[in-house]
Amino acid sequence: MRIARAVIDGSPRIVVKDATSVRLAPADHADDALAAIAAVASGAADSWEELDEASLDLTAPVASAGKIIAVGLNYADHTSETGFTQPEKPLTFAKYPTSLTGPKDDIVVPGHLAQQVDYEAELTLLIGRRCGGTTPATIDDVAAYTVANDVSARDVQFGDVQWTRGKSFDTFTPLGPWLVTPDEFGDPSGHRIYTQVNGQTLQDDSTSELIFDVPALLAFISDGVTLEPGDLILTGTPAGAGAFRTPPRYLQDGDEVVCGVEGIGELRNRVTVR
Repeated sequence: MRIARAVIDGSPRIVVKDATSVRLAPADHADDALAAIAAVASGAADSWEELDEASLDLTAPVASAGKIIAVGLNYADHTSETGFTQPEKPLTFAKYPTSLTGPKDDIVVPGHLAQQVDYEAELTLLIGRRCGGTTPATIDDVAAYTVANDVSARDVQFGDVQWTRGKSFDTFTPLGPWLVTPDEFGDPSGHRIYTQVNGQTLQDDSTSELIFDVPALLAFISDGVTLEPGDLILTGTPAGAGAFRTPPRYLQDGDEVVCGVEGIGELRNRVTVR
């Protein structure tokens, strides 16, 4: 099953998709992907209005997130290209929820702050229930998978020493286009992950190459930290990021960035510098 949010008559509405149909939640349904998953499981969504997928104007599949936890240096080839030492345990950092934007929205770069802006395609987890804290989270706590672009202002990121601000400007986390439930997505290992800029493929790898796989990340991140329904975890990006190419390939005004994960779909965002 797939879940999205689409703009209908100016407002976001929940959409669900299965093998046979695309259905629109009623206007009074909660703007909540997890509630939509529950509605499908209970059969309540069977009576929702059917519509044409081609007509959909998709926005970010979640309205917000309590926590966005990202993982750095989690592909060996990416770690190697950065010159950093491969971490012995997951390297985590936060992104602000206000950085979320839709799969077709512009990435808006604050030009007075950042001139070295980079792309990072990432497989992303949506947490489905309260977990962690005293008992580590498991893959059964993942409600769905999606795609994120961990847009990164490298000059700010490395100038600040810590990473959060340079990865959290508004619109710096495009997300979507669909949330795909585990029964459809299957094993999170072995899916192609890629980035194209203006049609040129710059990242191309497989999620099987994660240093710390999804179960290991969940166990580490949730040890002593409670994860809440709706939290997001970005699992890392493969080699080919712009800052570490020769010469560097930073995003420019007007660039089109496509980030995709096989089995989910693609983000397609244009860069606007202001």
